[in-house]
Amino acid sequence: MSKELKEKLFLQKKDGWETIKEEEKSKIFAVSKSYIEFLNKAKTEREFIKEAKKMADENGYKDIMMFDTLKPGDKVYFINREKSMYLAIIGEKSIEEGLHIIGSHVDSPRLDLKPNPLYEDTGLAYFKTHYYGGIKKYQWTTIPLSIHGVIVKANGEKIEINIGEAEEDPIFTITDLLPHLAQDQMNKKLKEGIDGEDLNLLIGSIPYANTDVSEKVKLNILNLLNQKYGITEADFTSAELELVPAFRAKSLGFDESMVAAYGQDDKVCAYTSLHAMMELEKVEKTAICILSDKEEIGSVGNTGMESHMFDFFISEILNKLGINKPNLLDKVFCFSKMLSSDVDAGFDPIYSSVSDKTNAGFLGKGICLNKYTGSRGKSGASDANAEYVAWVRDILEKNNILYQITELGKVDIGGGGTIAYILANKGVDVIDCGVPVLSMHAPYEVTSKFDIYEAYRTYQAFWKKN
Repeated sequence: MSKELKEKLFLQKKDGWETIKEEEKSKIFAVSKSYIEFLNKAKTEREFIKEAKKMADENGYKDIMMFDTLKPGDKVYFINREKSMYLAIIGEKSIEEGLHIIGSHVDSPRLDLKPNPLYEDTGLAYFKTHYYGGIKKYQWTTIPLSIHGVIVKANGEKIEINIGEAEEDPIFTITDLLPHLAQDQMNKKLKEGIDGEDLNLLIGSIPYANTDVSEKVKLNILNLLNQKYGITEADFTSAELELVPAFRAKSLGFDESMVAAYGQDDKVCAYTSLHAMMELEKVEKTAICILSDKEEIGSVGNTGMESHMFDFFISEILNKLGINKPNLLDKVFCFSKMLSSDVDAGFDPIYSSVSDKTNAGFLGKGICLNKYTGSRGKSGASDANAEYVAWVRDILEKNNILYQITELGKVDIGGGGTIAYILANKGVDVIDCGVPVLSMHAPYEVTSKFDIYEAYRTYQAFWKKN
């Protein structure tokens, strides 16, 4: 009797793998396979949006600027400067009843090249870098790195760069001290062991032949780049070049139950929401998918969520539905609901001291609902209302989706943020809802295939809710 009562009354986190049958396991592995394949083509925000556009085009979506009018069932998207994207399926119900929004970000911590990156020192050529987002700098030394991005010449010609991913490509790396000479370095605090100014990428060592000019190695590198891409050193000043790990996304473990990859924060949520939307047809409430940029540095700039570009997209929908009027945009937002689909910190038993075990997110136990983020006294948090949390719970429980209510670490240890507060400021009901990750912000992060599948199911169920 007491066992049944405990089963009825206790909140229990179940191991997802123990709740499924072999048929569902096959579906889980199939979704993760497509996710891994996608990650290996989309390591940067520009590459993610490029691949997302291909998926959207193949599934009947069109640029909203191609439409004069819109009607229920229409599938549209808008791409903002090749680094963020908004997609929509127009719902059967009036848009004045609100939107169902799922929003994630497609940028990840990395190293960017400085505007004047190239220099030579004692016969070695380097690129200077400036790190982007919250990283542990020591993790970015002595690993294979690839260069991705664009160079735009003054005449407007754009050159796409991707070096280090193909089998025949060279890779690049950032060197570190050998332990024999690192006594002073190893006595420093971990965060001070590598200086940001020392994250310089080694790119070459052969001098330009038969010349008596200075900086022969730098000259040789520039000559090689000029021959291949037609660029000069000045063209780096109008380039966006990112260094990302050259590791490939792979299944992890003897049982292949996990995914190891760079950039899973937050591409795991961005991909599963995009994948789920591609399988939708008719929806009651207008469904919106946000793929935003710049979250890792505060969602700033005209491709981040703090810009008005998302408002522009929704206003265009209202215009082309022929119903726009003063203050309607504000009204639509105030009746809208959103899942801020961003990752959560997965509980790591090796570092258990930083987590409150009763409020942590565990790999393989389902999607994480984070009622509030922020740090310490909920500073900077978007705190979801109890009524909205219950509304989301109802979706999950009716669809037999495993979920966990979580926090990001112990109260005074740290914290984090997402794009949730930006949409909440518009009046949208919003809660963070994403996949738990081990080694978040590291060059190689780990997720559970079960949780990836539950995220996909969650986002689809949310959009199908009336």
